[in-house]
Amino acid sequence: MSRHLDRFPLELCDRGRLPLGKSENDVIATRRLQVRGSRCHRVCARGAGCCCSRLELWGLCLPLGCGGKPKVLMMAPQHLPSTRVVLLGMMLGLLLTSWSSFCLTCQNSNSFALTSTEESIHKESETEETGGEEKLDTEVLEVFQPTREWQTLQPGQAVPAGSHVRMNLQTGAREVKLHQEDKFQDNWKGFKKGKRLDINTNTYTSQDLKSALAKLKEGSEKEESKDEQARQATVKRLFRPIEELKKEFDELNVVLETDMQIMVRLINKFNSSSSSLEEKIAALFDLEYYVHQMDNAQDLLSFGGLQVVINGLNSTEPLVKEYAAFVLGAAFSSNPKVQVEAIEGGALQKLLVILATEQPITAKKKVLFALCSLLRHFPYAQQQFLKLGGLQVLRSLVQENSGKVLAVRVVTLLYDLVTEKMFAEEEAELTQDSSPEKLQQYRQVHLLPGLREQGWCEITAHLLALPEHDAREKVLQTLGALLTTCRDRYRQDVQLSRTLGSLQAEYQALASLELQEGEDEGYFRELLASINSLLKELR
Repeated sequence: MSRHLDRFPLELCDRGRLPLGKSENDVIATRRLQVRGSRCHRVCARGAGCCCSRLELWGLCLPLGCGGKPKVLMMAPQHLPSTRVVLLGMMLGLLLTSWSSFCLTCQNSNSFALTSTEESIHKESETEETGGEEKLDTEVLEVFQPTREWQTLQPGQAVPAGSHVRMNLQTGAREVKLHQEDKFQDNWKGFKKGKRLDINTNTYTSQDLKSALAKLKEGSEKEESKDEQARQATVKRLFRPIEELKKEFDELNVVLETDMQIMVRLINKFNSSSSSLEEKIAALFDLEYYVHQMDNAQDLLSFGGLQVVINGLNSTEPLVKEYAAFVLGAAFSSNPKVQVEAIEGGALQKLLVILATEQPITAKKKVLFALCSLLRHFPYAQQQFLKLGGLQVLRSLVQENSGKVLAVRVVTLLYDLVTEKMFAEEEAELTQDSSPEKLQQYRQVHLLPGLREQGWCEITAHLLALPEHDAREKVLQTLGALLTTCRDRYRQDVQLSRTLGSLQAEYQALASLELQEGEDEGYFRELLASINSLLKELR
């Protein structure tokens, strides 16, 4: 029985020999092995004479087939001697063993050759890409070399890393310069990056470093002293010392005074019995200019000038009362410290007395101004105002024939006091703080019940008949603020309904004219909205 062998993967040449280690790529690409061979005339297994190929291996001649082509090796016939059969079997085993070793060697060489080839190709491609990018960047971008001065950067130009670039808002061009950093910052950056400072400890000793630092300090002090001297020289050239100016003013009989000194001089002139009425009025008029400032008003309090002015309200001269109230109104305005001292000094009682007695209308205007400045944002003064009958005094003032001029100011004061208390309560609700001292003081001010008892619901409604638009606006605001307290009385007031109806028709026409002129949110339109809102609440 014959056994077939696998096809032998070697190509035999007639002559010639190629060593195995000559070229690995040739071995991988073609898998071709040339060995020494020859032709001989033998009698093949088929029994015919032909030109057969043989393989010389280890000194043995192995028949491979006829015609030079690989043929199937046949087992020896049964009639062959046993020694020859054993010999053929040994040669076949050696052949298989050699072929297996050769295949393993080729496989390892192939793997190594492929890996090396791929790595070399990859490195070559990276080198080519890097070279191409550098070549492209060099061709496309022009590197601009900045200096320490600002220079214009043209479109398409590149700048080195770390350059200082800015946009000129006037020309719209980009400008570039070198980024200036001192050596200490450079060393510190290098230290943070892990770089070692280049310091040779063998060259510099500690004493050398101390002396160098001392010289550096002396140099900086000298530079600072030079800069200071230059600055002082510039100041002396531009300005003269105060002593020199005082000497010149003394020669001109002009005395330089501070605000404090001026106020002291004015108070002394006002309080002097030898001063005439005109001098006192002039002193008060000048003093009012200075006490508008909060600090000056407190200085007036510090040396006792405030009480002198408060006592001036008791003067028999109406002009002195008028201008004294004018000074007090300016000093009270948004100045709590002065307001407290005025209440303790009896200013509130004196102001109410002037309003309740026969006085010129000009004096009452100034006194009402001082009263408003004293009561605003001061709940304790508001309590004292109600206890002293201040609402009755204001009602009498408005009901007088000459009081129509002051009616709008009185209504504005009442509106400010009502809204001030409402805002304080709303602020306490938002902050959820139910026990601040200021809120407790406002809760002790029973202003709305007092207005209802004193008949201010009707008085305010009748003031709506005033002809001025500004006066109507103030009255409408006050009516809205008193609506929760006076709603029932407003509904019973027939005259108020008629007045609101006529004002509604009047302001509708005026608002239409505003719309025709292109004013979508005009003054008359706002007044019409207030009237419509009030009528809606009273229905």
